[in-house]
Amino acid sequence: MPKKTFFVLLSFLLAAVLLPAASPAQAAKGQEAQVQEFLSQGTAALSQGNPTLALEKFSEALKLDPEMPEGYINRGIAHLRLGNWQQAMEDFDKAIDLAPKASEAFYNRGRAYSLQGQYPKAVEDYTLALKYAPKDWQIFYNRGNAYLDQGKSQEAIKDYDRAIKLNPQAAEIYHNRGLAHLHLKDGERALADFDKVLQLNPNFARAFFNRAKALEQLGRKEEALAAYRQFLKTGDPAADADLLRQALERIKALEGK
Repeated sequence: MPKKTFFVLLSFLLAAVLLPAASPAQAAKGQEAQVQEFLSQGTAALSQGNPTLALEKFSEALKLDPEMPEGYINRGIAHLRLGNWQQAMEDFDKAIDLAPKASEAFYNRGRAYSLQGQYPKAVEDYTLALKYAPKDWQIFYNRGNAYLDQGKSQEAIKDYDRAIKLNPQAAEIYHNRGLAHLHLKDGERALADFDKVLQLNPNFARAFFNRAKALEQLGRKEEALAAYRQFLKTGDPAADADLLRQALERIKALEGK
């Protein structure tokens, strides 16, 4: 009996020793799975409003695969959310070095320039992004915003028109095109855009404020007053504090006329 037991144990030990080691291909596959898991966790953290955790997860992925453009793009977006402009720019630059035709890298670097008030550079990057993604409405929309922020309303309207053709249900495009029309003193077109915004999204509070401004341009005092009052009911006291103050001032001014 003891001899039989020894034979069984020895066979088990030999079997353990003789198990094949993981091949290089298997090891690489395991590392890739870990990279994808870190990317997935980072993306989830971004969507949940936790850019700090996202930054950590994307950095872990890049430690394992430092030649991965999407890792730098995603980490750059996390840096943008945290206001880390320089680090964001470095990540987008690295992504472009690795993938010179990556529209997402040019697009997000354009966003970084816009957030820093460097609108001409933002326009350049949005234009490069469109070279590789010519049917992306968000790029046209954001390039339009960069033009609008420079006071180039005509150029902005052209981009908003293109964005609307690609996505006619996006209320924000009509809203910003309405702002461009307001800047050009075209109250009729501005009013039509703000009406369209409220048709698509009745809770778009700022559309009431800007609709009131368009009505003022057109000399329609009572309708303007009603729109300003509607904005007072719907505006966000935190996000729209300055506009709410302006609305009150305009109501007093119009009522005094």
